[in-house]
Amino acid sequence: MKNIISVTSSIKPKPKLNRIQICILYFFLFAFIGWLMETLYAIYNLGYFTKRGFLYGPICPIYGYGALMLILFLGKYRKNNLKLFVYAAVLFSAFEYIASYALDALFSMHWWDYTNEFFNLNGRISIFYSFAWGIIAILFLNHIYPFLKKKINLLLSKIPYRLQVSFIYLLFTIFIIDTIASCIRYLS
Repeated sequence: MKNIISVTSSIKPKPKLNRIQICILYFFLFAFIGWLMETLYAIYNLGYFTKRGFLYGPICPIYGYGALMLILFLGKYRKNNLKLFVYAAVLFSAFEYIASYALDALFSMHWWDYTNEFFNLNGRISIFYSFAWGIIAILFLNHIYPFLKKKINLLLSKIPYRLQVSFIYLLFTIFIIDTIASCIRYLS
């Protein structure tokens, strides 16, 4: 009995990704899902595929950053839908406005334009999308994120730690290269 106890107590737990690595993984997952939604929406509206987003690759970083902002800053309001709705509507409207302004200032291009939308601010944000961000935040934090978090944790438990870390570094490296290449493209 003593030998069994000493053997089991010497088994080290499997290493897990740290918080930053998990955030990077979520960033890429939700940036890809955002790109996929944008692409499907464009196909539905236009009837054909059109490149969506700033980068060459199949991600829209604004969705990845938005998901992280929800998880990290607004997650504590999951149980209070009214606060979550209001804070998300304000936060994402400000974020969308700043992102639109920055992209316009840096590259003289508009990736979205709400000029024809009711109650818009300089065509960068509109009341409809502010309302939508609030609803999306409630759905995301109360349903989508918990569901995907459970599935991701299950998947990660089956993948060796070194492979997980290598995959994250590979994604991050590709993202940096894509960002630089995209900036060069839009600046020239």
